[in-house]
Amino acid sequence: MLDQLRSIVQEVNSARDLQSALDIIVTRVRSALNTQVCSVYLLDKDINSHVLMASQGLKAEAVGRVSLQTDEGLVGLVAKYAEPINLSDASTHPSYFYLQDTGEEEFNSFLGVPIIHHRAVLGVLVIQQRESRRFDEGEEAFLITLSAQLSGVIAHAEATGAIQGLSPSGKKTEDTIFPGVSGSSGVAIGRAVVVFPHADLSQIPQRPAKDIEHEVAFFKTCIDAVRRDMNDLYEKIAGHVAEEERQLFNVYARMLDDNALGNEVVARIRQGIWAQGALAYVAGEHVRSFESMSDDYLRERAVDIKDLCSRVLFYLQAREPIEIEYQENTILVSEELTPSMLAEAPKEKLKGLISVKGSGNSHVAILARTMGIPTVMGTVDLPYAQLEGRSLVVDGYRGEVITSPSKALRLRYREIIKEQEQLIAGLEGIKEEPCETSDGHRVQLWVNTGLMSDVMQSLDQGAEGIGLFRTEVPFLLSERFPSEQEQYEIYREQLEAFSPKIVTMRTLDIGGDKSLPYFPIEEANPFLGWRGIRVTLDHPEIFMAQIRAMLRASVGLDNLQIMLPMISNVNEVSMAQQLIKKAYRELVQEGVDVVYPPVGVMIELPAAVYQTSVLAKMVDFVSVGSNDLTQYLLAVDRNNPRVASLYSAFHPAVIAALQQVVTLAKAEGKPVSICGEMAGDPGAAVLLIAMGYDVLSMNASTLLKVKSVIRSVSMDVAKDLLEQVAELDDAQTIRSAVDMALYNAGVDRLLRSSRTH
Repeated sequence: MLDQLRSIVQEVNSARDLQSALDIIVTRVRSALNTQVCSVYLLDKDINSHVLMASQGLKAEAVGRVSLQTDEGLVGLVAKYAEPINLSDASTHPSYFYLQDTGEEEFNSFLGVPIIHHRAVLGVLVIQQRESRRFDEGEEAFLITLSAQLSGVIAHAEATGAIQGLSPSGKKTEDTIFPGVSGSSGVAIGRAVVVFPHADLSQIPQRPAKDIEHEVAFFKTCIDAVRRDMNDLYEKIAGHVAEEERQLFNVYARMLDDNALGNEVVARIRQGIWAQGALAYVAGEHVRSFESMSDDYLRERAVDIKDLCSRVLFYLQAREPIEIEYQENTILVSEELTPSMLAEAPKEKLKGLISVKGSGNSHVAILARTMGIPTVMGTVDLPYAQLEGRSLVVDGYRGEVITSPSKALRLRYREIIKEQEQLIAGLEGIKEEPCETSDGHRVQLWVNTGLMSDVMQSLDQGAEGIGLFRTEVPFLLSERFPSEQEQYEIYREQLEAFSPKIVTMRTLDIGGDKSLPYFPIEEANPFLGWRGIRVTLDHPEIFMAQIRAMLRASVGLDNLQIMLPMISNVNEVSMAQQLIKKAYRELVQEGVDVVYPPVGVMIELPAAVYQTSVLAKMVDFVSVGSNDLTQYLLAVDRNNPRVASLYSAFHPAVIAALQQVVTLAKAEGKPVSICGEMAGDPGAAVLLIAMGYDVLSMNASTLLKVKSVIRSVSMDVAKDLLEQVAELDDAQTIRSAVDMALYNAGVDRLLRSSRTH
């Protein structure tokens, strides 16, 4: 059975489109289980029906024409309860619904299993037989296993059709929604610009060829270059390997001939596809074909195809580097957006961001919120490679991408954008007002920054300090470790721009989801591995250069404080403090008039929560990083869209930990801030001030919204809400209680502006 399962899955994976995949499924399953009928019904949301999309055993003319309402028949029952139904005589079941024109009346046995993808039922896989009998456990288990393995393939194939504006049954459709998670709130309407890393065939988008004849000629010159490479390698290894192995390079060269791979690519270019996209498409077809073969030797040849086509791709990209054309209303799309991709795009043209990988609390999402760009992350079913130039809506409130938007939908979202602009304009009047509750309790609102542009925006929004300067951002945008002098110039610019307000600089925090291209960290479990303070303590030369640059940059300004990330024990704090003191002594000996700055720790790990008291005794201030603290408390990888719904800063355990930290730190007489994304949520901010946090540090784009809410509530109301929340045992219930409190305070208009899951 296992071999049959593997074989069917491989063959379906190699299918060209949805219909081909479904035809393979029904043919192979009927044969494998030796039944008279195998059919697939898929849910078509546009007509609210399960459509018979493929069948072996029912009448061929019924396929694509026959459908059942979602609550009709045994198929509807399987979908409704998302459970298998196994009957020896289907016609006697109360939910049996006879489908005319299918010829199913002669089949008595029925086994239907749901096709489920990300908790949603896509359709139903059915087998039937004339003989009245229950299908045995082995047959049922086979069908369930196969359905689970193929659900992703079917979902992807459906999504590919949806991009073309077609429903599963082939009807024209509009307003197709691809769910993800919110990365940055707001709404954007624009056209997709797909960006991708080099030398990766799987990520090349489908774009039209600007000049077909030029593309053909250019492709052929690159083919010739690879063919010469193969011939050179053939000559170079003479006498070093067996002749039959050496002949492989001749085989490679022949595969590029006009009557082989090369000809297929040229044919696709002549259909109007650019050379890179044509090559990627043809390579993908051949790779899938070889991977589905049962013969081990032939199956392994898929690697040869990948290697050969990657060599051609290298020449295509090296000889004519692609210049991305950013439109005025660009929606930047990628399989995995990176900080450098954001940095390369002109800010004035960037309206929205979409990343197939990542979640609402990944590093890129945080940068997007800093930049105030509507963003959707974790759109795992989105066929991003086919989006180039297509009209899209990015709904950063709901975490949805909408393709083929209708005129009515565009109009509705334009109204939302207008409402956003009016709301922001309405908050301008409180920029210079203090952030205090209606009964006079004062709270400091600081900002998180990483770029100089962030500082300018932060000052414009009335920020009172920087609670987190992400020093890793300049490192991420560099091609090597920045020198001490280069870092000095960056830090000086930040400190001068904000002077005399305090600037909190976090020491280099790489690892996890923040890797440097020139200092790769490959680990099986990066979030539990070598990151933050662990890296810099293992590389004191990096740490010392950074600390020296910070201290030098603060001369004459004295508004620097240093923060240590990813602290899990007191030894890390002691070692870091020793290095900071060493850097300070060196600069004093060099004649630099430097002042020793306040040093604090970030509470991001559960271990640090329990050691807050002892850590607070060692440092000048304590700051909670709520993003990582939530991640580690809940064991939820914040970059994984599959578990994104489990990530919630309103989880009772997170609320309890936040309260414990502030209580213990205050007992030691130390100020406490919070610089995670939770601080920028208007509702969460009310809870945080009630807990006793002195400083809330957030992205500049949310600062005025948070200030507006805090100024609209009293401290008594905030404390009452916190007491109410402390009695609740569910994140969703807590969120609802907070929303209701804001509604009662008359600031519910700000609820849509920000969401901490």
